[in-house]
Amino acid sequence: MNKTIRRASVFALLLVLALLVRATWVQFYDGKALADDKHNRRNAIEQYANPLGDIIVGGEAITGSARTTGGDLAYKRTYKNGALYSPVTGYSSQVYGATQLEGIYKDLLDGTDNRLKNPLDTVTNKRADPGDVVTTIDPAVQKAGYKALGDTKGAAVALDPRTGKILGMVSTPSYDPSKISGSTDSAEWKALTTDEDKPMVNRAMRQPLPPGSTFKLVVAAAALEDGLYSSVDARTASPNPYTLPGTVTVLKNENPSAPCENATIRTGLQYSCNNVFAKMAVDLGQDKVKAMAEKLGFGADKLDVPVRAAKSVYPSGMDKAQTGLSGIGQFDVTATPLQMSMVSAAIANGGELAAPHMVSQITDADGNVLEKFGDGDPQRVMSESVAEGLQSAMRTVVEKGTGSNAQIDGATVGGKTGTAQHGENNSKTPYAWFTSYAKGADGQEVAVAVMIESSSAARDEVSGNGLAAPIAKAMMEAALKG
Repeated sequence: MNKTIRRASVFALLLVLALLVRATWVQFYDGKALADDKHNRRNAIEQYANPLGDIIVGGEAITGSARTTGGDLAYKRTYKNGALYSPVTGYSSQVYGATQLEGIYKDLLDGTDNRLKNPLDTVTNKRADPGDVVTTIDPAVQKAGYKALGDTKGAAVALDPRTGKILGMVSTPSYDPSKISGSTDSAEWKALTTDEDKPMVNRAMRQPLPPGSTFKLVVAAAALEDGLYSSVDARTASPNPYTLPGTVTVLKNENPSAPCENATIRTGLQYSCNNVFAKMAVDLGQDKVKAMAEKLGFGADKLDVPVRAAKSVYPSGMDKAQTGLSGIGQFDVTATPLQMSMVSAAIANGGELAAPHMVSQITDADGNVLEKFGDGDPQRVMSESVAEGLQSAMRTVVEKGTGSNAQIDGATVGGKTGTAQHGENNSKTPYAWFTSYAKGADGQEVAVAVMIESSSAARDEVSGNGLAAPIAKAMMEAALKG
């Protein structure tokens, strides 16, 4: 073989090897990427070739699948009481993807989760029968919250303080995910995504807003833990009126005749005295308030329940005047209803915070448990004595103070109201808040936080007690009867 032929042969061999390498790369690397690409129609065809698994509430499926007519997608997702449960389920759409539990457990619900496969399925790559997601939601609590919120724009969360189980998660206005589950729902999708009221936003855990006076519980916990005050009944150093440090701004109280001068923490919570908790935050300093807030969940980047909640924020880098405003839940303090329910839950649970979660287990098609989500070890965030003092002070708020609309016959109820400024110079309707706990005679416990973003009430009628407390009461009553 002459030199020219030998070189040509080597070159041809190298070309063949390069082709084999490229083919292998496309098959085993690019092929997987293409298969996983959200724009690959085959994925949607396979996902909706059979009925999906279900999301379970109270032992019953709140989802289903319906046979389609025409097209290459055999089934589409359906929902029972879709608007009631959409803050829990999210949606599963043939066109727009999946969110919340539908998105997180997509592989389980469509049968592609490897845990669903038996050995033969693994060898043949056969799609397994889909599994189910079992939630912690109590249908009675969910329905009570949804009915009580009615036509208002707001949200509510109910927790079991001892376990962290989410018993109810409601957001209004809501939407029916069945209306966007098919492949011809573009008009409904556009209407939902352009609606000024944002019905697809889960306000319970995805829209942090100023928590107003409900944040005073965090400041009080910080002061008691720090030893700034020995108990909820110790007199505080709180001049009234109180001028924010370094300014000429006088911080007013909602009730000018309330006994807020040098008031105890109990009295300060009972009458929601701004001077008491603004001064308390300044005396503590922002770092100590922030430390307590973060123990309770503020600042967490990954608060997954398992849907990820938006971060609730206690700011840094404030001057003393801004720190004072933060002490009454204003300035740049923001919180979700989920976060404020965690505050009440930790207080109700003797100072221990159980991680919130709304899935108890996932199962295969035969009901065998693939993964069980325990309640976990509660984290101590404040001493038991501090928690007991705050429980007592919160009871005073409900029994004698601004939270009277949350009273429940035969139950011990504690709470804290809040009204947060909204808009430049408080030009818009304020947000109304209420965070609370209730304990029944039979040992049942629940913590609830409610936020009203807007309602039909006149501006001067907006209050945590008037708007939010009755909703919390309805959810707490339902939980205690469960």
